[in-house]
Amino acid sequence: MTNFTKVTEFILIGLSDYPHNLYLIFIVFFFIYLLTVITNVLIIVFVFTDSQLHTPMYFFLGNLAFIDVSYSSVTAPKMLLDLVIKNHSISLPACTTQVFFFIYLASAELFLLSSMSYDRYIAICHPLRYTQIMSWMVCTQMASGVWVLAFLYSLVHTLFTLRLTFCGPNTIHNFFCDLPHLYQISCTDTLINIVVIFTVGGILGIGAFAIIFVPYFRIFSTVLRIQTSHGKLKAFSTCTSHLTVVFIFYGSVIFIYFVPTTSNFFTLNKVVSVIYALINPLLNPLIYSIRNKDLKDAVKRAVYPYMRKDDHL
Repeated sequence: MTNFTKVTEFILIGLSDYPHNLYLIFIVFFFIYLLTVITNVLIIVFVFTDSQLHTPMYFFLGNLAFIDVSYSSVTAPKMLLDLVIKNHSISLPACTTQVFFFIYLASAELFLLSSMSYDRYIAICHPLRYTQIMSWMVCTQMASGVWVLAFLYSLVHTLFTLRLTFCGPNTIHNFFCDLPHLYQISCTDTLINIVVIFTVGGILGIGAFAIIFVPYFRIFSTVLRIQTSHGKLKAFSTCTSHLTVVFIFYGSVIFIYFVPTTSNFFTLNKVVSVIYALINPLLNPLIYSIRNKDLKDAVKRAVYPYMRKDDHL
């Protein structure tokens, strides 16, 4: 029997390829994370306090904002800490926990985007029955299904990850723990883990992809029949915002989990991981809010009373 030392701690290489720019990188990503938290929390506050945003579309958007702020918080604080200290270690239990929550929130976003696509389909193709079909009970059930299904999906991957042993090297060429990096340094045969990713992940991913895009054939044909240019513009605005988020998210997921991680792709993998884990959660609220008149009006309604008080003073 071969003797080996079991690894219980990993070293996150992170973004330390650029040692002379670490403090500049820290400042940039600190502001990205800060903006991510502020913008998503503001959306959550507006959605749940402004009565005019109490609709299914903004209910799902509030859930998306909650996912994004939680999603970035799984990786960003540790990455920021590693940029200013020399100890880049993370224990095996902490690494496994990070994997669980990262997959949980990422898959929750994937399934939620499918729910949002169905909501847009009903709103545009069946507007007269919209409130009847998308009742609050239905919205709550859909959101609950998203969180439960994401939890089970993440649990499956986490349980399969627990069967792995690590005996060196213990270096992870990224700023957070994720499945491809753990598989690469594991001493255990990871074939079954990879099969689970391609089968379970592939089936759920393709299913979610179909739920997102199949209704859009009907949506676009319905939008093109709208008589007024204002109606077309409003419908296309909400659809393009949703599709932009979907394409960015799917592109990152496919590269991270379905493209082999090799030494030749370490730098590119880090770049995509930054987009996937840190930039996406900031882009989502910006994409939805910049072109969203209802959210802009909600901001005005929230700020206007304070502006009037200042005028009186």
